[in-house]
Amino acid sequence: MDINSQFTPTSTRLMDQVREVLRFYHYAYNTELAYVDWILRYIRFNDRCHPKDMGKVEIERFLSHLAVNRGVSASTQNQAFNAILFLYKKVLHIELDVNIRAIRSDKIKRLPVVLSKEEISTLLSHLSGTSLLMAKLMYGCGLRSMEVIRLRVHDLDFKNSLIIVRNGKGNKDRSTLFPAILHSDLMTHIDIVKTTHINDLEKGYGHTRLPDALARKYPNASSSFGWQYTFPASTISKDPRSTNYYRHHIHKSALTKAIAKARDKSGIIKRITPHVLRHSFATHLLENGTNIRIVQKLLGHNDVKTTEIYTHVMNKSFDDVRSPLEIL
Repeated sequence: MDINSQFTPTSTRLMDQVREVLRFYHYAYNTELAYVDWILRYIRFNDRCHPKDMGKVEIERFLSHLAVNRGVSASTQNQAFNAILFLYKKVLHIELDVNIRAIRSDKIKRLPVVLSKEEISTLLSHLSGTSLLMAKLMYGCGLRSMEVIRLRVHDLDFKNSLIIVRNGKGNKDRSTLFPAILHSDLMTHIDIVKTTHINDLEKGYGHTRLPDALARKYPNASSSFGWQYTFPASTISKDPRSTNYYRHHIHKSALTKAIAKARDKSGIIKRITPHVLRHSFATHLLENGTNIRIVQKLLGHNDVKTTEIYTHVMNKSFDDVRSPLEIL
């Protein structure tokens, strides 16, 4: 049975309202999916009661359940809380008691997995095509996987050797390195993307989804080549938020699967995800003597303390240190 069927008539479209408000505030589509999911879980956990009839007690009970019974991480619990907070503040316009006393998940500081330079070379040698190019951008520029996937053609500044990251984590823009060694391969790749775009235009497609209100401000921009994704999907698909058909960016799972296969072929035992390439970028820069503040800026960290974690996994020499076991 649809969860909305138990709500009062004035609230039968609650989840549609949630989606509408999320889009009004320009939340990312993945965030929309996550928030809707958490709100539905919250409602189901509390016997499908309408949120306006619940409050502090029900929220605390749900968040505590996530920590105690589900064992979720602190960041996951925070996301659930933020979704519920958004529901009450932005959708229902109900002010919550800010003093929510739920049992909190333990926040564990884990050291990042970092590959050596030799391991990076080995891993890259088992990649090819688009996956290899994306992996090189992550390791060579310190990009997050979704930052690579969402790159537009005009974000690549060949002349100044810069990559502009739009709407990164925290909805912030930044610039980072664009190594000259990647220019030739990217130019060749972009030529292929341009040919695909021209073919799409001839078939009546060739448009891409623009961020925020740019589609209304610049009605022709969606079909311009500069706005196309650098790594487009292989097929045209229907936009989940409209009735339009676009060539979206490549799915994030494509890079994840390619990295996993390359790891298996390389024989590297470490747990490797695409994000390990970004960790390795930061660590190797610090090992090469790059100022930590510069590394912080390139990574887009708000606080240098976030960047400092890489100092704990740098390749340090212990040649002159003797274990106490050796001198017993």
